[in-house]
Amino acid sequence: MERFENMGKGIVLYQSKYGATKKYADWLQEETGYDCMETKKATVSLVQGYDVIVLGGGVYASGILGLHFLKKNINLLSDKKIAVFAVGASPYDEKAIMQAREVHFKDAMERIPLFYCRGAWDEDKMSFTHRTLCRMLQKAVAKQNPEEFEPWQRALLGAKGQKCDWTDKRSLEPLLRYLKENE
Repeated sequence: MERFENMGKGIVLYQSKYGATKKYADWLQEETGYDCMETKKATVSLVQGYDVIVLGGGVYASGILGLHFLKKNINLLSDKKIAVFAVGASPYDEKAIMQAREVHFKDAMERIPLFYCRGAWDEDKMSFTHRTLCRMLQKAVAKQNPEEFEPWQRALLGAKGQKCDWTDKRSLEPLLRYLKENE
């Protein structure tokens, strides 16, 4: 990937439970030269000092971790270039991205682009609650007709009992192109 110059003063905010989102945030920092910080440590007054804000969060129960920070502060950040990337265990699915946009990117959030990067799966690293919920979901999905599976359902059953790392720096290319084209 080409190193970008003149991308403005930017920050990558991220919220990562098991490390995949942090890995992408670190790669973004490496490529852009932006500062990088966990969303929970960020304040709106600090973030207002940046021209570009990139927020990354893991996808859990169709929510994007850390997105609440933008939703809560969007009116104070409306003059900033903002992009969001979500990280999940499922393969890219345009339908799922559109559904996430419809749910989470309303009103002032509507102008913010959403990118997707595939993450990782390791049941040994999951909290007891996450592991239990995933196993319950796997059992429910397994009872359905496999010919009617959504991509996330296929991925959920395929990862059962596996350790999978689908993180790939190239997944950031669409986001980096967006940042470069809109500097």
